[in-house]
Amino acid sequence: MKEVTTIGLDLAKAVFQVHGVDAAGAVTLRRAVRRRQVLSFFTKLPPCLVGMEACATAHYWAREIAKLGHDVRLIPPAYAKAYVRRNKNDPADAEAICEAVSRPSMRFVAVKTEVQQAAAGIHKVREMLIKQRTMLINTLRGLMGEFGIVVAEGPRHVGELIAILADPADRRIPTPLHEGLLAIVETLRGIERRIEIVDQQIVGWGRDNATFSASLGLVPRQDGTGGKVKLGPISKRGNGYLRRLLVNGAMSVLCSKRAKEDPWLVKLLETKERKVAACALANKMARIGWAVMRRQEDFRGRRHNQPCPDGETAL
Repeated sequence: MKEVTTIGLDLAKAVFQVHGVDAAGAVTLRRAVRRRQVLSFFTKLPPCLVGMEACATAHYWAREIAKLGHDVRLIPPAYAKAYVRRNKNDPADAEAICEAVSRPSMRFVAVKTEVQQAAAGIHKVREMLIKQRTMLINTLRGLMGEFGIVVAEGPRHVGELIAILADPADRRIPTPLHEGLLAIVETLRGIERRIEIVDQQIVGWGRDNATFSASLGLVPRQDGTGGKVKLGPISKRGNGYLRRLLVNGAMSVLCSKRAKEDPWLVKLLETKERKVAACALANKMARIGWAVMRRQEDFRGRRHNQPCPDGETAL
């Protein structure tokens, strides 16, 4: 065990699989470790390179194992999959991770701090609340539509349905369904209040933290051979939630007066469809965010008539 220099750790809920090799690549360790034994197991090992897939609980284990003096690296699961030989099982996965983490060309996922992980988690809470709100709205629309009560699409028109239910003179919805729909309305209002609170927390955290990082998949996917490269739709790699926020924000810009005032957007909309232009604008905003993070500076916007260094007009 003292000769171990590289370890592949296959994470699980209860039983983890460990695969270790020495400096020459020879296998020196193969064993299963229960969850409660993981930290004590790594405490007994000399500092070594530990690889794990960037999956559920990976950031927690990376932080804890790194505190013991080990060099911990997280691998995208898709990259580790290429090193699995024949049948897929826990020992084979641990061996594949061990081999992948030692490759000089391997790309790794940055280990999140507790604060960064909490910030990502609050966005997931918001996404879950939004899904619940959508589910309740669709249920309300569907059940009232059975009685010929239909309003325009969009959450902003749900108030018309609520007003109908609250009107004591309107008897189109009989009991007990009427009382059941009122219960849905109360639940919907509670979720909307929670969404407002979460939005305030996200905005407050964003104002106190200037760091922005993600691989968002907002660039065309390439498919080529024989020297001929074809560009397809966006690759959609990376954080889908953050990518969706950027694209939705870009669509809002295209629907505003800004789209008619910015020469870059005007020229883009003349040749591209609106959704394609939205992806291009989202890509530009992501690059601006990345530059702000790398330089640790506040964003300095230019006027629409002020050219960029490359000749284009800035946002």
